[in-house]
Amino acid sequence: MKIFYSSASPYSTKVRMAAHFAGLAAQSVSADTNADPAELLAANPLGKIPTLVTDEGLAVYDSRAIMNYIDRQTKGTLYPRNAAKRTEVDILEATADGICDSLLAIVYERRSRPEEKVHQPWIDRQWQKVERALDHLEENMPRLGKKPNAGHFALAAMLRYIELRFAGKWQRGRPKLKRFLSRFEAVFPDYAQFKD
Repeated sequence: MKIFYSSASPYSTKVRMAAHFAGLAAQSVSADTNADPAELLAANPLGKIPTLVTDEGLAVYDSRAIMNYIDRQTKGTLYPRNAAKRTEVDILEATADGICDSLLAIVYERRSRPEEKVHQPWIDRQWQKVERALDHLEENMPRLGKKPNAGHFALAAMLRYIELRFAGKWQRGRPKLKRFLSRFEAVFPDYAQFKD
C-alpha cells in the first residue's frame, strides 16, 4: 500500500498520521504534483495528493475519502460509532480542512501570480475565513482524550501548516490552539515523524 504525498501538504500530513496511528501499513511516496509523476497520474487522474493506492491497485483520493477508507479498514479507529459524536468529529475535520483550503488559496495566489497581479482583496477574504474559523475553534476547543480521532489529526495537520506558512500571524488571543499541538503530541508521540 502506498500514500502519495507532499511533506508541506496538510491533507497529506493528516492521512499519513492517521494511517500510522491506525496501524495501516502504507509506504509514503513523495510526489511533486507540478511534475505530473506518471505513477500518481495512473492512480489519480486529477494528479492530486494525497492519494492512497491499495495492494490490490484501488486508488482512493481526497483526504476525507482516505480517512474514511482507513477507518473502515481498521474497524473504526478514527471515527466514533455514536452518531452525534461522529458528527462532531466530521465538523472538526471539515473546519480544519476548510482553514487549509483558505490558507492554500492565499499561498497559491501569491505563488502563481506576478506581484503586481496578486489580488489582495481575495487574500484578505480568505484570511477573514481563517480568522473566523480559528476563533471558532478557540471558543469550541475539542476535547482530546487518550485516543485521537480524525478531527484531531486534521486539526494537528492544519496547525502545523499554518505555522509553516504563516508563522506568528495566528496565535494572538488563541492560547488553547497554541497549546493543542503539545497536548496532541502527548497522545500521539509519533507526531514528530510527520513534521517534515
